[in-house]
Amino acid sequence: MQKILFLLSCSVAIGVSGSKTKAFFVIKRIPKELEKIDKRCLSAAIANLYRSKLIDFQEREDGTQILTLTENGKRKILAFNFEKLKFKKQNSWDGYWRIIIFDIPEKFKKERNALSQKLKFAGACPLQKSVFVYPYDCKNELDFLIEFFNLRRYVRFILAKEIDNELHLKKIFNLI
Repeated sequence: MQKILFLLSCSVAIGVSGSKTKAFFVIKRIPKELEKIDKRCLSAAIANLYRSKLIDFQEREDGTQILTLTENGKRKILAFNFEKLKFKKQNSWDGYWRIIIFDIPEKFKKERNALSQKLKFAGACPLQKSVFVYPYDCKNELDFLIEFFNLRRYVRFILAKEIDNELHLKKIFNLI
């Protein structure tokens, strides 16, 4: 079911990618995912997704069938991506630190704690309780996390050239 949801999300990703390069990257992954799907289980999985209201199923007059993601299906895909989210490591460091700071009210304590845990899991290093640092570009992944927890107004992103404990951080991230 996850693979089917992934494939359906690819069509959305292609539509909103905004560039030929990104669209090509998404299209290139589709055949690999198709090979992983057992054809006999496909019908049962589609039926389960339909019953779970994660997809809509329509049949056209010409006999073609269309599967589309529902809003619940889109949220499920976000949850799947959320579980796997890690910040990327580039081959070379550009010399800039990405600093993530937040001041989240006590009434959002669960979201604040979950964000902190996810930042650690994704690879960021805590500098203080609500300050994290990462040496590589992680803006897209961070934006995804912020939107996932609905914390946009409480989180800030800073790109810094130097930090006073840089040597220590370079050791943590294996940059020296």
